[in-house]
Amino acid sequence: MAEITAGLVKELRERTGAGMMDCKKALMENNGDMEKAIDYLREKGIAKAVKKAGRIAAEGLIFDAVSADNKRAVLIEFNSETDFVAKNVEFKDFGKKLAEIAIANNVKTVEALNETEIEPGKTVAQAVTDLIAKIGENMNIRRIHETESKDGFVATYSHLGGKLGVIVELTGEATEANIAKARDIAMHVAAMDPKYLNETQVTTADLEHEKEIARKQLEAEGKPAQIIEKILVGKMNKFYEENCLVDQIYVRAENKETVAQFAAPSTVVSFARYKVGDGIEKKEENFAEEVAAQIRG
Repeated sequence: MAEITAGLVKELRERTGAGMMDCKKALMENNGDMEKAIDYLREKGIAKAVKKAGRIAAEGLIFDAVSADNKRAVLIEFNSETDFVAKNVEFKDFGKKLAEIAIANNVKTVEALNETEIEPGKTVAQAVTDLIAKIGENMNIRRIHETESKDGFVATYSHLGGKLGVIVELTGEATEANIAKARDIAMHVAAMDPKYLNETQVTTADLEHEKEIARKQLEAEGKPAQIIEKILVGKMNKFYEENCLVDQIYVRAENKETVAQFAAPSTVVSFARYKVGDGIEKKEENFAEEVAAQIRG
């Protein structure tokens, strides 16, 4: 039997919103396995939400840039130790410069960016070292995402002062109206945090996992087996609507139109969403709701 420490119970509580005793029991029932304990709480209908524990303790900002022809876009996460430094003008200017360099040199990886010259005779990596020495706090380029559109165009959106960054790729021409529409969809992505583009990206394993959770919830409610299968069809459709970008109700829609309908006649080809520190929930379970509320408003 694995030791059920207070730290394990605390982590499970933070990730699910369940009570301390329920979390302890879930861990005991599952020999300390965190993921199985989460499923156990969901099956019992106890978990309020599954929270992905952040693995990287980092502050900083997401910087974005788009090429002049709207064919390429990048997101870069540049980290600092404290939010105080992230608000520093020099830090912000340096991050913007990183994004511009990445676009100008078609950079696709952190390694390549670090090796690129920021000025004659000085690489980005050397410039970061100099900035660390000047400001007195550790900083690093954590990750970079580039989207290159062959048959369409890209647009970006930055929210919460750079705490969130999004790239959206659409089919069609990069007209002013189409770019505005793509930015609106990027705002939706920032607010609603879709996990997939469309149903084809949902793996069989993911779908079966959700179906099993729902089935056990229905069984616990005493639903007959023949009724459960019918209910599951509706629940899986709901899963697609909630998790697939093109099936979600557009966040600013007044007539329940989906993102796919809002994008028409263009279609959404891809999207990328960066949040500082990956899944660190600094405002815990209310973060996504706050973003959505600000965008709707």
